[in-house]
Amino acid sequence: MTNHPRGLIVAAPSTNSGKTTVTLAMIAALRRRGRVVQPYKCGPDYIDPAFHAAAAGRPCYNLDSWAFNRGRVAALLEAAVGADLSIAEGVMGLFDGGSHAGAWGHGATADIAAATGWPVVLVIDVAGQSQSAAAVALGFARYRADVTVAGVILNNVASARHEALVRAGFAAHPIPVLGTLVRHASQSIKNRHLGLVQAREHAQLTERLDALATLAEQGIDLAALKQLAQPSRFDTPATPAFAPPGQRIALASDDAFSFIYPHLLAGWRAAGAEIVPFSPLADETPDDSCDAAWLPGGYPELHAGRLAASSRFISGLRAFAETRPVHGECGGYMTLGAGLIDADGARHAMTGLLGLETDFAQRKLHLGYRVATLHAPAAGHPAGTVLRGHEYHYARVLSVSDEPLADIHDASGVATAETGSRRGHVTGTFFHMIDSSQEPAA
Repeated sequence: MTNHPRGLIVAAPSTNSGKTTVTLAMIAALRRRGRVVQPYKCGPDYIDPAFHAAAAGRPCYNLDSWAFNRGRVAALLEAAVGADLSIAEGVMGLFDGGSHAGAWGHGATADIAAATGWPVVLVIDVAGQSQSAAAVALGFARYRADVTVAGVILNNVASARHEALVRAGFAAHPIPVLGTLVRHASQSIKNRHLGLVQAREHAQLTERLDALATLAEQGIDLAALKQLAQPSRFDTPATPAFAPPGQRIALASDDAFSFIYPHLLAGWRAAGAEIVPFSPLADETPDDSCDAAWLPGGYPELHAGRLAASSRFISGLRAFAETRPVHGECGGYMTLGAGLIDADGARHAMTGLLGLETDFAQRKLHLGYRVATLHAPAAGHPAGTVLRGHEYHYARVLSVSDEPLADIHDASGVATAETGSRRGHVTGTFFHMIDSSQEPAA
């Protein structure tokens, strides 16, 4: 087994507790001190990892017990070799996951903590409570024997008196308080309907991370964190890299198309593929030397007018699709469709490569893990391949007029109405691919 650096997990009792802010503050502060931190993000998230990567100066990879096979997790943990410390941010609450098991777990942060042996630092938002915070921490520490809660960080502390009251609750218990972050509304990061506003959209992200590093240095015992961290005990052999969809892949990349998992790009490169970015918003076309095009998710609904007016992009993508595969995920899939109705009710013509019509004026949430068995080749995989992914969008589907791409089920095994689409060389799905089986299904 490769000698992994020490690691720990930043988790919380629930979402919106401040674990992303605390994680970024810790990573930025350690980097300021010359430490090399390998960031990870538990669960199916493609927004937080971009912030982690900016703070650490190196890519952040997802870890997911529902969607990844164990060998894929082992391969991603190898990215930490050479780092001083690994820090993984959790998803939702520490023990929250699906009710149905996936590849080898339920998708909970606790699954990753148990499998790696990394201790958990619990971030507790203490707004509106004092001594009760200790009771919360004790309950979490005792809930699962194979997960170690090594300490807590108190977030949203209102005053010195408030901090003293909260600490009083921990005085008679063995869970150490590793630090505090005071209420700093100016340091919060704005949200959008799919999570945080993208890292690439923050003009002053460097300054924001610098301010968070200062908060961490003032309020968190960084030396104690390093002492608590433990080497990973994950010893499964690594799975080979992903099969790329082509040797040279034209990748749509701008503010409308940026939701793609970092491990996917790293896997393509490890398999020898070259990635050639282009910007639909800048009316750019896929490079003609490429042999596949990929439109990831993002926010096409916020830029639908510009996309509809990008005639060079549309005609270039249509010409490309006549002879080579084009695949779209979620926002990319909608852009491959015939039309998109924005939040104000205006319809915008999209590329027309597929017959999908979507509507954001009357939104409908689609959220959850997906298992898809391909009817035809797509995304670099042959027909029959079983893909695991995650769907998260608010688009209402008005119509689909193409052949279904796959049989798709949710985590409980119930078939979904969305089947993806295929027409000629063009394919699309609402879910983002996370991992695949190694062989096509029988």
